Amino acid sequence: MTTNRSTNTDLNPIFLARWSPRAFDGSPLPQGDLRAILDAGRWAPSSYNYQPWRFLYATPDRDATPDHGEIWNDFLDVLNPFNRSWAKDAGALIFIVSETQMGSPEKPNYSHSFDAGAAWMSMALQAHMLGYHAHAVVGFDEEKARACLQVPEHFKVDVAIAIGLLGEKESLPDGLKEREFPSDRKPLEAMAFLGRFKN
Repeated sequence: MTTNRSTNTDLNPIFLARWSPRAFDGSPLPQGDLRAILDAGRWAPSSYNYQPWRFLYATPDRDATPDHGEIWNDFLDVLNPFNRSWAKDAGALIFIVSETQMGSPEKPNYSHSFDAGAAWMSMALQAHMLGYHAHAVVGFDEEKARACLQVPEHFKVDVAIAIGLLGEKESLPDGLKEREFPSDRKPLEAMAFLGRFKN
């Protein structure tokens, strides 16, 4: 899909072309493509190169292993009903969790979620380059996610990501069809300031 986004800088076109749809076609991601997307997250920068992220994933390919369908359903169940209504048609679901402590003795890792965000963007761009779309959400039950995914206490469940091939917007629940287009952004001048913060 070609977007109507534009900018007046020499920005690489991939940043204008990448967007976060909700309509997916329901086909599972091939393992090779999924591994490449996960690998892009692995190579993201992080404070002290600590790499605090972990990627927990599932695909709807119920023939892959005997418990594959159960894992997929568990991942979906963690999402809130709104996100579940469209994410069920994604080709993969990934939860990024990040370690909140670092070092020995352990001390707080204040950049863990920031670093996890860098991993998310790396995966989103790699997905786009492979012909997929990625949509990150925080609309999930964090305690249910922690229990279902067996996430240790010193990790934070940062985000869930739905990835897949673009589907038809008519497949979306009522109320979402008209929102299925690449969103614009505030002007650069509204968020980038020389020197001090401006309101």
